Amino acid sequence: MDILIVGAKGQLGKELELLLGEDSDNLIYTWDIEELDITNGSQVINKITDLNPDVVINAAAYTAVDDCEENVNLTYRVNAYGPRNLAVACQKCNAKLVQISTDFVFDGENDKPYIEFDQENPINIYGKSKLAGEKLIKQFSNRYFILRTAWLYGEHGDNFVKTMLSLAEKNEKLKVVDDQIGSPTSTKDLSLVIQKLIKTKLYGVYHASNQGQASWYQFAKEIFNLTNTNIKVDPVSSKEFPRPAKRPKCSVMRNYSLEQSLDYKMRNWKKALRDYLK
Repeated sequence: MDILIVGAKGQLGKELELLLGEDSDNLIYTWDIEELDITNGSQVINKITDLNPDVVINAAAYTAVDDCEENVNLTYRVNAYGPRNLAVACQKCNAKLVQISTDFVFDGENDKPYIEFDQENPINIYGKSKLAGEKLIKQFSNRYFILRTAWLYGEHGDNFVKTMLSLAEKNEKLKVVDDQIGSPTSTKDLSLVIQKLIKTKLYGVYHASNQGQASWYQFAKEIFNLTNTNIKVDPVSSKEFPRPAKRPKCSVMRNYSLEQSLDYKMRNWKKALRDYLK
């Protein structure tokens, strides 16, 4: 397949380039904002229809959750209208579109893991913009895979794991939030799901996070345990770290559609983290 990765310099984009490039039958194109501004509709349509790929993977997004509260217009341009532009272009050249979405489309008030058919109710601008992107893709494309994921970390780029290890080098004690619950997810494991899906025509919305759940505090403790890092970590409430954007209290997702459509289960987050830290 001819595969275009948009947002190719991010941690997921780089992981996808490596994994999908292992197949000699794939021809991989990697574009970042220098090559393609997804908010520019005419540029997106012209360049993608000219390339005529089989698959477009959108790993580009405005993900600075707190900054999104201040930069509302830019957030919607990148996270909503950008995916719309890609959907229009993909529809013109019969390409499959992969859109990376988020657990933040939910309000976090559920008492059990969210499945794909649960009602969305985002509580911050980032989540609202990503949900808007989902809706616009559904409106303009009929060959899409929307993958909602959470708490991504990987070898490339900045993430929570690298931040914790870096802070541990400079501090003897850390405070980490213990009342926000989610599912830490490896970019490698998410990339494997994408690799499987793009070979199919099983279009739709999918949850794709490593299984199990943790608070940020529990996530940090596991990082330090697995790396034998000697540091004291105290659990604190979100009130001790007030942020502009409200966060869901518990946005754990079940990968229900992956189970039903592909009979596929992503591994537990602790196992994925252990392999990553090796």
